[in-house]
Amino acid sequence: MKKGVGMRITKVYTKTGDKGKTRLAGGQQVWKDSVRVEAYGDVDELNSTIGVVRAFNAELVGIHPSADRLEEELRWMQNKLFDVGGLLATAPGQTFKNMPTVAARDVTRLEKLMDSCQKDLPPLKEFILPGGGKISSLLHQARTICRRAERLCVRLGREERLDPALVRFLNRLSDALFVLARWMAKQQREPEFLWERDPKGT
Repeated sequence: MKKGVGMRITKVYTKTGDKGKTRLAGGQQVWKDSVRVEAYGDVDELNSTIGVVRAFNAELVGIHPSADRLEEELRWMQNKLFDVGGLLATAPGQTFKNMPTVAARDVTRLEKLMDSCQKDLPPLKEFILPGGGKISSLLHQARTICRRAERLCVRLGREERLDPALVRFLNRLSDALFVLARWMAKQQREPEFLWERDPKGT
């Protein structure tokens, strides 16, 4: 659901979408299958998936320092994704007081996170099959959803005006989720499953 910044939600259902259309922040009416709506829908799906990761990780918070760090990073990511969704749900050219932002510093934070985690990881010698423990598996799933959201934002940016910072953020975020999946597997002493080449096709 899209609401203006600072707007209080008093009613969940509005019936305005029953004919297949929805309104962007600012009032512009669009079809629910438009690229913009698909894009912020994917961001919402990603945010929900990260929420599932946090729920599984909560069992380890306070027990393992890695879980504490993951909780902190994922909470920040969820808040930032809410900003991304809000910006995508805003019609081009519309501005509001206290609008959320996605800035270069957000991308830098993700890069620093990856650099820090990579210090604990061996270099990759082969592709990784998504899997392992519950948390790392879910982080891989979140990564793939993030890639889909990024692809849709790229498409949206080719059709109408879009802040390129959103694409950069989603690009780095998908990378960060991949690194976090590996890092959590290492911290929890879970195996990484590597792609096994089968040149004979047997």
